[in-house]
Amino acid sequence: MTDELLVVRAQLGERAAIAELVHRWHTPVRTYARRMLDAERADDVTQEIWVAVVRGLPRLRTPGRFAPWLFTIARRAVTDRLRGEYARAESAGGPEPVTDDPVEAVVDRAGLISALSALPLPEREILVLHYLEDLPVEECAQICGIPAGTVKSRLSRARRLLRDHLKEIDHDR
Repeated sequence: MTDELLVVRAQLGERAAIAELVHRWHTPVRTYARRMLDAERADDVTQEIWVAVVRGLPRLRTPGRFAPWLFTIARRAVTDRLRGEYARAESAGGPEPVTDDPVEAVVDRAGLISALSALPLPEREILVLHYLEDLPVEECAQICGIPAGTVKSRLSRARRLLRDHLKEIDHDR
């Protein structure tokens, strides 16, 4: 069954269709949030995303565009969380301390995760959406509310920054 059909059935009030959408998309949404935030904040934001999706699903006019709509909600939730934390940190007089996720430290891809988290947020976001969530440039542009050309330039910059960071790590060994 396609996402489009599930969305239409969910809009008609079928709870099983909503459950199936959540089942299909929970891992990609949580993975996106995890790549943008640490594990604890990602879990909280993922819950916020699904609450917003369930509330907004009846108003989704183009059921065939569910994935970009979903990731737009996810992007807003992550951005709102970061914006709120930055505002609290500024009012408290200093930056919020960075905490390491011990689970990610164990993972064999720790260097890549470190390099990814070192990227500026706009480049990291585009890299995650395009390469890790397998969304085309046009959908990334729609989700981020920027032109496709900007997505391409951010991808190029992100690849360059990531490559430089990984080379730097390799030279330090």
